[in-house]
Amino acid sequence: MSRTILDVHVLQTVPPSNLNRDDTGTPKTAVYGGVRRARVSSQAWKRATRQAFGALLDPQDLGTRTKRVAELVAARIVELAPDLSKDEAVALAAETVQVATGSKIEVPKRKADAAKKKGEKEPAPESAYLMFLSARQRDGLAALALEGRENIKDFLKDKDAKARAKAVADTHHSVDIALFGRMVADGADINVDAAAQVAHAISVHAVENESDYYTAVDDRNEDSEPGAGMIGTVEFNSATLYRYAAVDVDRLRKNLGEGLREDEPATEPLRRAVQAFVRGFVESLPTGKINTFGNHTLPDVVIVKLRGARPISFVGAFEEPIEAEKGYLAQACENLANYIPEVESAYGAADDVDTWVVRVGTRTAKLAGIGTPVTLPELVEQVGEAVARRQVSGA
Repeated sequence: MSRTILDVHVLQTVPPSNLNRDDTGTPKTAVYGGVRRARVSSQAWKRATRQAFGALLDPQDLGTRTKRVAELVAARIVELAPDLSKDEAVALAAETVQVATGSKIEVPKRKADAAKKKGEKEPAPESAYLMFLSARQRDGLAALALEGRENIKDFLKDKDAKARAKAVADTHHSVDIALFGRMVADGADINVDAAAQVAHAISVHAVENESDYYTAVDDRNEDSEPGAGMIGTVEFNSATLYRYAAVDVDRLRKNLGEGLREDEPATEPLRRAVQAFVRGFVESLPTGKINTFGNHTLPDVVIVKLRGARPISFVGAFEEPIEAEKGYLAQACENLANYIPEVESAYGAADDVDTWVVRVGTRTAKLAGIGTPVTLPELVEQVGEAVARRQVSGA
């Protein structure tokens, strides 16, 4: 059975930085090919990609992931019915979200006890874990809650109303939910399987973390004995990273559903989502210690492949760590230029593949023949069109 798979491969050099640290503040690493590599977790880059969507998509195409889901829906209820108090809206929202998702929405005991000790008002109820709702799901649940505002508990006991609540929570998924999925522990029937997979980024070479000893001077210290107002250390490394992500386009289309707006083609939501993902993933950067290191780089190489079989990562090109002579990028490009056709030829994966490549500088010259040369804006536009075309022809 033919599939539509989007593979994104990125080479990006990052100077001294601490993009993604562990619980001790140390940059994350992993052993691959027998040596320790710099690593940036998939979750870190997923979040950076999601944050990039804010500048690429309409807010109505996005979702919010929060424990304070009752307040999220309540804010919309108040917008629709300004005569309701915030407390009334929160009560309506909590009951509606609880029925729609199967998750308990209640005041955390720790917060309730703290508020009681201080003589403060009881805080708003929350879900026990992060809840992911699209803007349209939030709006739909708010509208449903207002239908039952006279007695929300009795209203939602009705079989039809309960089914409608669940249907609202399981339709009109936002782009970020459709791409990265949603798990509702107490309501598996409204879980969403992720269409996108993001690998942990790793360096193409061995890495040793370093430590920067720093001091901060007290500007008003006029004592005769000089000294720092604060001293400390921060760990960092620098690396040329191989980044990889794959999108199951068929799953993404299923998650999004057909055209969300009556005035647009059925494939338009899919095209928007794919284009936002490619641009967001390529250009985003986790912000760990960004103010300390200012490591604002863009990728040197972006290779996108649209294929009709299964995802294929090319990380194997770097199983043998690259040894530095005049940097790592040129050799990394040569490794990819050799490895990609070998893998695709050996597994018969070279057919039914569209390939685009964005290259920066002469060090990437080895990849000149690997695909259609484009700029990133051209890549985003052409990939979106190709995805829509494949979906129409394969429908």
